[in-house]
Amino acid sequence: GREAYPGDVFYLHSRLLERAAKMNKENGSGSLTALPIIETQAGDVSAYIPTNVISITDGQIFLETNLFYQGIRPAINVGLSVSRVGSAAQTKAMKKVSGSIKLELAQYREMAAFAQFGSDLDASTQKLLNRGARLTELLKQAQFSPLPFEEQTASIFAGTNGYLDSIPVKDVTRYEELMLAYLRHDHADVLTAIRDSKDLGDDAKGKLKAALDSFGKTFA
Repeated sequence: GREAYPGDVFYLHSRLLERAAKMNKENGSGSLTALPIIETQAGDVSAYIPTNVISITDGQIFLETNLFYQGIRPAINVGLSVSRVGSAAQTKAMKKVSGSIKLELAQYREMAAFAQFGSDLDASTQKLLNRGARLTELLKQAQFSPLPFEEQTASIFAGTNGYLDSIPVKDVTRYEELMLAYLRHDHADVLTAIRDSKDLGDDAKGKLKAALDSFGKTFA
């Protein structure tokens, strides 16, 4: 319990994290980011040390062992992960395409846990489960394989706008790889427009939709 920790543990955490700083021009500019890593006991995020650090930081990424062993990597629990910075750190394009994805994934994980106990699912629940399974597959990422921002935008746009709904879950990764290769080769102007403007304007959005529609007809 809490009484097992010294009374100044909050002060100790604060003092460590206050080493993070952003210097003004007079002091040489630059910044130092603190990234504390806390190990939970049996995934209990409500224990004293995790909640203590959470109350100080600007958000947290909660990683789960179960998700890791299910092949969901990075193994992020979207329901318990929070950013107090929010969309302020995102580009306009990313805000537009990813606005609903956190909620959809959180609902999917919660619903999937209940769905395994019952077979009679209504159409809306089944649709949520289908979409969630495909979004989860879409967000899996191999180690040391970062994606350019404009390609992330295109992939998430495809996922949140139903282009994956008819694709078998096992084919989602292949769909993404081939779709991005198709965009790079035949529609590089769309990716360039997104990258340069950092936005998904009506013109770029229309072209991206047309490109995805065209690719969908050839994917098999």
